[in-house]
Amino acid sequence: MQPNSITLAVDLLNNASPTNEVFARHEELINRTTYRGPNHSVASPNTLQFYRTLPKRSGDYLGSAKVSIKLTQARAVESASGLTVQAPDIAECSFSIPVGVTAAQMKAVRQRLIAILDQDSVMDTLMEVQEI
Repeated sequence: MQPNSITLAVDLLNNASPTNEVFARHEELINRTTYRGPNHSVASPNTLQFYRTLPKRSGDYLGSAKVSIKLTQARAVESASGLTVQAPDIAECSFSIPVGVTAAQMKAVRQRLIAILDQDSVMDTLMEVQEI
């Protein structure tokens, strides 16, 4: 089980000056756990969710363990008519790892993902102008 509290060192400006954001366990369901983050409310959610799908064997193949993480935070944005409305920004990360992959190989996958997410020259263009 994940801990009751998860602290993320978030480098908002990507300048090696992280600040801590604390997420507290909020709700548990089968194969999903939700944490609430700073300033979370029903009207303005700020959540971190963990999901899992257990491996299913198919013949000789032992299956893949699937996990994902989802961050959701409400933002005030301008609507087409000029009014301010609340809308969530959502970031998801998912993995499908074959049973038998080593811990070192799993870490290498995570580190590659972190590397691309942390590369502003790629991610800014992707997210701001949807250039692929």
